[in-house]
Amino acid sequence: RNDPEALIYLNNARIANNDAYSIAVPIPAGTEITTAEEILRGVAQAQNEINQQGGINGVPLKVFIANDNNNPDTAKQIAQDLVENKDILGVVGHFSSGVTLATAPIYQDGGLVAVSPTSTSVAISSVGNYIFRTVPSDRFTSSAISKYALEKINKNQAVVIYNSQSAYSRSLKDSLAIDIANNGGEVALEADISQGSFNPADILAKAKQDRGVLVFLNDSKTVDKAYLVMQLNNNQLPMLAGDSFYKPQTLQIGADKAVGLILAVPWHILGNTNPDFPKTSGSLWGGDVNWRTAMAYDAVKALTAGLKADPSRKGIQQTLSQSSFSFEGASGKVRFLLSGERNAPVQLVTVQPGKRSPYGYDFVPLK
Repeated sequence: RNDPEALIYLNNARIANNDAYSIAVPIPAGTEITTAEEILRGVAQAQNEINQQGGINGVPLKVFIANDNNNPDTAKQIAQDLVENKDILGVVGHFSSGVTLATAPIYQDGGLVAVSPTSTSVAISSVGNYIFRTVPSDRFTSSAISKYALEKINKNQAVVIYNSQSAYSRSLKDSLAIDIANNGGEVALEADISQGSFNPADILAKAKQDRGVLVFLNDSKTVDKAYLVMQLNNNQLPMLAGDSFYKPQTLQIGADKAVGLILAVPWHILGNTNPDFPKTSGSLWGGDVNWRTAMAYDAVKALTAGLKADPSRKGIQQTLSQSSFSFEGASGKVRFLLSGERNAPVQLVTVQPGKRSPYGYDFVPLK
């Protein structure tokens, strides 16, 4: 029931050989399976609703799926193929900031709009006017995290754990360092989780010495090492994190040692502003969805709005670039800045004991 790939293929099959508008969604199907399914659920739900309601000006929406394995080289070849396929009018992707940065010049030069639902690096803001995002950039995330550390829990010393090999992680780390410094705090230690010398015990000793806060800004590829730090921390020091930690493994592996962890995410089902989306998604998939699904849904709706106004590659870009452009999405009103960024706040959530997940712990909005 909750297999989005099957629903997309079913909707495509129903179109058969009739005219359709086509978009593509490149996902990390071989390396980030859970994440790939979360993104596809948003795409599948949007396609399902659009086609059930008669299509876009009477024309149904067809979705192509590609597996980029979250690999920049693979993704660049896929992007080139999509640019050369004139049937493709828009792209929902890519997943990671590094892959989006690698493919952006190809989409830009090829005049094909790409709307990423999950890439947050600040650097994406300057890659071209054909690149958009339904997820807020790291500027919003770092601001929320630093403000919570300094004002809510009065911690002005941060020990930051990051991955120097990840564009997302570097971006968030750099942005956080600026925000904390500008507000009277400092980053006492930057620990690169990708290095062989990474030592959780030494990091915790430094953090305890400074009576600071642990800030996990590493990417999804390196969360296992971060979970070890959580286990050793044993709830002694407060913990903050970026949106890459919003995943079932944090609840399952972190368990009681993750209780109290504060994350900044673009959207949460219990803190949403659109009451219809959670109800519809719950009915369709048989359970709750998370922010990646909501952002992917909004990415499709953005492309749909462009197709409705002018069903061409250039027409979509011009529509989404208008200062007056906006629509009501899963996560509230969606509008883009001139840089293609989403102009929206982030939601702080925390890990607490609960029954919504099968692990005995849930992500809940911070009051």
